[in-house]
Amino acid sequence: MNHLPEPIRPPTVVRLPDGTHAYADQLPATFAGPQVVHQHIHQAPPDKTVQRIALGSGAGAGAVAAGVYFGPLLIGALTAIAANLAFLAFLALVLGWGVHTVVKSVGGPEGTQAVKNVRKATARRKRG
Repeated sequence: MNHLPEPIRPPTVVRLPDGTHAYADQLPATFAGPQVVHQHIHQAPPDKTVQRIALGSGAGAGAVAAGVYFGPLLIGALTAIAANLAFLAFLALVLGWGVHTVVKSVGGPEGTQAVKNVRKATARRKRG
């Protein structure tokens, strides 16, 4: 004896002769026979917008394949270059701070005066 409930089945969808769809249990009285439409709603078609635009503009399949292959490659290369430039900028900032600190602390009064002169020159350049 099976004590489990009957499995819930999705309603059957049929295509009417005029091209519209309806549930099989809600058919109009004039409908002749069922035409079952088996749909996988959860499976979306792949997005091929870029390929369609490229092929529609006259580009060949080789150009589309190259775009698909080299597009992410180009993004990866540009990201790596940006990361390297950011690291070099940070390194220059740290080295500049280190030189500033060493000149200020080791140079004695001349070093302190040099730092003040640089600070004044920088402030004037920012204002002007």
